[in-house]
Amino acid sequence: MENEYKNNHVKVANPKPFRFSNFLLRILAMATTFVAAIVMGLAKETETVPFVLIPGTDPLFVPVSAKMRYSSSFVFFVVANAIACAYSAFSLLVTIGGSKGSRALALGITILDVIMVALLFSGNGAATTVGLLGYKGNSHVGWNKVCNTFEKFCRNVMASLIVSQIGSISFVLLVAISIFDLHRRSP
Repeated sequence: MENEYKNNHVKVANPKPFRFSNFLLRILAMATTFVAAIVMGLAKETETVPFVLIPGTDPLFVPVSAKMRYSSSFVFFVVANAIACAYSAFSLLVTIGGSKGSRALALGITILDVIMVALLFSGNGAATTVGLLGYKGNSHVGWNKVCNTFEKFCRNVMASLIVSQIGSISFVLLVAISIFDLHRRSP
């Protein structure tokens, strides 16, 4: 195969930069998905808000909590990031241990990377939708914004979304590198 490349005057790219960038991107994906899951998982805030029972009377002050587990979208986001983090650790060990692995192993890792991209982007989309509703509300259906009351909670949600997007982009880059590497290795 190497003679075939030499005869066609095509140089084979050095695989070491691919391995090193693969390693760095997997570390980045693992770290960002871990941080995103932890920050969102620990996001909670309790505030005392006025509640008017009967118009014209004094409001009652009621403690109200905002927690990640109150939204199924936020729960899905945490689970998606936890799965991606665990997979990142697993794939990091596999790619380190099998640095000269077979094409089948490389293809399998690439397919799982694509699945992680889909999982993370769907979790990010679901959580972003709920986050935007909390930030802006929806006047058409009478949903008030809550981020003016639960500022700390909303900041944690926003931070975890940003960090998770970095992890998602890391997986997209891993897929692109893997596809290029598989193409480079094809006969």
